[in-house]
Amino acid sequence: MEYTIRTATPEDAAALLNIYRPYVEETAITFEVETPSLEEFRNRIVRTMQKYPWIVLEDESGTIIGYAYANTFKGRAAYNWSVETSIYLDRDCRGRGLGHTLYDALEDILRRMNIRNLNACIACTDREDDPYLGKGSVRFHKKFGYTIVGTFHDCGFKLGNWYSMVWMEKMIGAHDGAPEDVIWFPEL
Repeated sequence: MEYTIRTATPEDAAALLNIYRPYVEETAITFEVETPSLEEFRNRIVRTMQKYPWIVLEDESGTIIGYAYANTFKGRAAYNWSVETSIYLDRDCRGRGLGHTLYDALEDILRRMNIRNLNACIACTDREDDPYLGKGSVRFHKKFGYTIVGTFHDCGFKLGNWYSMVWMEKMIGAHDGAPEDVIWFPEL
């Protein structure tokens, strides 16, 4: 099957929200507990894309089956070379290497922007039989070259359970001397 990666548009909001909704309502993968409205989700895309990439993955029929984006890691200027990454796939499309395809494309864009550090905030559990959260996201990020740098223990309560959060990072650029200015996404 052929897949296409392209830049998201605000008009994609409904399709992207349909991918995100089950993660909010049925899992602890996101600590968001109420599904955002379509307008709020559209606004998130617009705000994010003022500086950072938001990309979508389409199948041969043009159906969006996943998305990934980068966003502000911290709001102070010294953090400009670090971002937080996020990725969501249609739940029926997981396990096919499509997440890797999306993250490869996102990472390429971020390198061209002069970003140096990728950070991912990932919900986690020690329970082996948790019905709302598995260990797949941490395994996926480790396979993609991220390492765990910190854990916030039992910091989120969702679906009747306490969950921890790990921060993972991946360095994609050199840290020697002053960095080149970040090229904000709309200028690429």
